[in-house]
Amino acid sequence: MRLSTKGRYAVMAMADLARREHEASRAVALADIAARQEISLSYLEQLFARLRRKGLVKSARGPGGGYRLARTADTTTIAEIVHAVDEPLRATRCTSGNGCMIKGERCLTHDLWADLGDRIEDYLASVSLADVVGGRLRQNRQAA
Repeated sequence: MRLSTKGRYAVMAMADLARREHEASRAVALADIAARQEISLSYLEQLFARLRRKGLVKSARGPGGGYRLARTADTTTIAEIVHAVDEPLRATRCTSGNGCMIKGERCLTHDLWADLGDRIEDYLASVSLADVVGGRLRQNRQAA
């Protein structure tokens, strides 16, 4: 399974926003996130429009405008962010309602890839923005 730039960049930008929330007394400008994360500003604008529609960020216009998290970083999961930008979290090559094969049948390894997709979904749903920003993922992996 491969996560496209849409999902990866949305998570990177949201993590940047979460990190800046406590420092800034004002909203964070997308241009600043774009510069720090080396992501195209126009691409970020498209992603943040989707994130805003899904209620993950809120925007402020005018001088000092930009974006803020709509909820706290500890209540926002990585899976929510990825889904908000319409990134599928599946590892099968099946299309909706159809199987993997040309004749609509499932391939021999369908259940393997479907289970992997479910595990990825569960993992990303268990990780919050606060976990990412706080560096708790590496610590958890090293402790295991």
